[in-house]
Amino acid sequence: MSSPTHNNRKRQADEDPQSEAPTSGMSSPRLPPSSPAVPFEDEDDETEIHNDVADLNPSDEEEGEDLMENMEDDYRINAAQDHYDLGDGNIDDEEYEEMDLSARRRIDEQLDKRDKLFQGTKGARSRGQAFLDDEDDTMEEVDEYGLPVQRRRRRRYDDTQEDELGDMDVDPFSEELSLESLSDIKAPSIMEWIMQPAVSRSIARELKSFLLEYTDSKGRSVYGARIRTLGEINSESLEVSYEHLVDSKAILALFLATSPTEVLKIFDIVAMEATELHYPNYSQIHQEIHVRITNFPTALHLRDLRETHLNTLVKVSGVVTRRTGVFPQLKYVKFDCLKCGAVLGPFIQDSNTEVRISFCTNCHAKGPFRINSEKTVYRNYQRITLQEAPGTVPAGRLPRHREVILLSDLVDIAKPGEEIEITGIYKNNYDGHLNAKNGFPVFATILEANSIRRKENQVTSEGVTNSWTEEEEREFRKLSQERGIIDKIISSMAPSIYGHKDIKTALACSLFGGVHKDVNGKHSIRGDINVLLLGDPGTAKSQILKYAEHTANRAVFATGQGASAVGLTASVRKDPITREWTLEGGALVLADKGMCLIDEFDKMNDQDRTSIHEAMEQQSISVSKAGIVTTLQARCSIVAAANPNGGKYNSTLPLSQNVDLTEPILSRFDILCVVRDLVNPEMDERLASFVIDSHIRSHPIQAEDLEDDDDIEVEEHDGDDVTDTPTRPGVDRRTRKQKINQMNKDKENEISPIPQELLVKYINYARTKIRPKLHQMDMDKVSRVYADLRKESISTGSFPITVRHLESILRIAESFAKMRLSDFVSQSDLNRAIKVTIDSFVGAQKISVRRQLQRSFMKYTLPTRQQAAK
Repeated sequence: MSSPTHNNRKRQADEDPQSEAPTSGMSSPRLPPSSPAVPFEDEDDETEIHNDVADLNPSDEEEGEDLMENMEDDYRINAAQDHYDLGDGNIDDEEYEEMDLSARRRIDEQLDKRDKLFQGTKGARSRGQAFLDDEDDTMEEVDEYGLPVQRRRRRRYDDTQEDELGDMDVDPFSEELSLESLSDIKAPSIMEWIMQPAVSRSIARELKSFLLEYTDSKGRSVYGARIRTLGEINSESLEVSYEHLVDSKAILALFLATSPTEVLKIFDIVAMEATELHYPNYSQIHQEIHVRITNFPTALHLRDLRETHLNTLVKVSGVVTRRTGVFPQLKYVKFDCLKCGAVLGPFIQDSNTEVRISFCTNCHAKGPFRINSEKTVYRNYQRITLQEAPGTVPAGRLPRHREVILLSDLVDIAKPGEEIEITGIYKNNYDGHLNAKNGFPVFATILEANSIRRKENQVTSEGVTNSWTEEEEREFRKLSQERGIIDKIISSMAPSIYGHKDIKTALACSLFGGVHKDVNGKHSIRGDINVLLLGDPGTAKSQILKYAEHTANRAVFATGQGASAVGLTASVRKDPITREWTLEGGALVLADKGMCLIDEFDKMNDQDRTSIHEAMEQQSISVSKAGIVTTLQARCSIVAAANPNGGKYNSTLPLSQNVDLTEPILSRFDILCVVRDLVNPEMDERLASFVIDSHIRSHPIQAEDLEDDDDIEVEEHDGDDVTDTPTRPGVDRRTRKQKINQMNKDKENEISPIPQELLVKYINYARTKIRPKLHQMDMDKVSRVYADLRKESISTGSFPITVRHLESILRIAESFAKMRLSDFVSQSDLNRAIKVTIDSFVGAQKISVRRQLQRSFMKYTLPTRQQAAK
């Protein structure tokens, strides 16, 4: 049966014989409706164009043709029409290779230009082309960020509108916004605003310009240099300062703080693009570049985290107490269909739920499926436990802790015992055990770390620097050149405690410490100085320990009654998530590179006390439990306080009978201070006056009374002349404050020559920067002192003198050199160290032999006294 169109052509050919001449190509005016219209050569010729719809549905008024009549004529041979024009190449039967994506886009653009050309000449498109455009519009494209790009449907305009609105064929979702337009948030939340395709592309553009264009005060590119360094060390982390982002593009910094998960995804992609400008093939080395945010301004405590901080960027600090192993975590998962062998995926693995598929898109089978381990992408995963630093926990509170997730190259960057500062995303995590325990929906919270910094050093754009400025360093050097600086430092130790110069000297030596030595990497000699305070109750031993806790850069306070062996060293426990045995550091591990203060040292069990022998000398803790054989660092000085037997020290008995401490642990203390509560009316009167002055000076209501008096003065001057108000009352009030403050400073300077804030920084500077060397020291004098101490210890029956005490003399001499910020140990430092060691040995003897020993050792201590007198 012939088609209706063929009948129409036949009828038109019968009526118009001139139309029988065959025409080929695009010049034929009688082409199928789907072909684009071609303009006529002669505009004056009028050609009748029949509407197919009108021909198929003739009206009653027009004379129609019965299509069923003579339909066998449609199948007759017609040589003029029954052939294909193969000569012009209208049919292409060749096979071609599949085009790549770039060639396909280029050809599509050319076809679009041709369509616009035909549309402009004709004024309207044909129905077939409109149908094809509608089909193309339904297909979605994906941009480089994985976001869908939708093309706007083309509308028909007349010739005048086409000329005026020729550039309006633009997708509103692909329009990028300016930096000012990003601040105009047109969404219920910032997260929804960022997830819009146009906003995401605009943020990516601005972040890329930030990385490429941000310069310092000298006009040098900051992140260009960092990217080049990143490629040189083969790293996958790029540090970006939050302060730089605030100065350059504040709205992006706001988006980063409130919605860090979405912004960091864009930031990582942009960082890889910026890196490939310097290293084009860097993506073959590392699949991703991770942006690490530094210098985040707002620092929180672990106990201050609340639900308002969820899914935001936070910065917290604490001590690492536990660390798991490194595990591979699924990032992008691919599955194999075991029936048809098709590879399904990739699927993005969420941290909360496991990715599962229900059917195969190829064979529509419901399984079974198996993870394709070769094509699945993994990343490193580790969990650590962050606990509040011991000095920041409020009194009477338990220290809080949080689980922290380390990903990619952040694993193994922190170990137990280190105090770190973490900038990360505060997230919630569903925990079934927690819900079963509490009985209602409760979420466990975790921290996903973005950047980690150790608290010992501060990492800046110029490198690794410490927490003091150049002006403070000049002040430290100027202070070290003052006359009698060592005596001033000793007098500034625990200024609220009267007397006890020997204890303050020992505490100062322990705070500054000696120099750690490593002989050929095989023999380690500790540089920390251990001190034992032994004496009567009420002699401020615990107060001295508390002062040391607040003065030292890093200190851990523990009591012998509440501390066990594993609490001081390390414990092994099973991780509730991974079900593996993990190490948890104790007080000595947490005090690494600091001080461990142990009160009530005599109340500890002998087994618990024996466990710290290794930590006091080798400064390490060996663990061999539950299949874990390892060694932890415990590089800290130990200051212990103990009471004698019966609560009162008996001077007529030797030291071994006054305290139940074994000789091995006594030999590990460098300085032994015996404190006696002697009755002396003159000394007691001075002590009482000192305590009363301290109470008056430190009364908390004094400052409040001062403010009340200032308010009274202001009220008295309210009725004065306006010109007198800013001069007389204000000056009088400031002068009165200055007088009282100056009076308090003078009193403090009488008992503390160096301000405590300056002293804390001075100690930290000396411990970090100064490494004094032994230079031109009197070796014969040290040898004679050691030989005499050994001989007297055997004859008097006191605690034995070992080689450790010889090393103690050298360590104490190095600590005195550190107090002067000197690079070499002088003879005066050595003389002071010998005097401290002899006083420690003689003070521990019973009273019957003490005077004899003082006379015999006076030949070593007398030169130091003469120098002090000068």
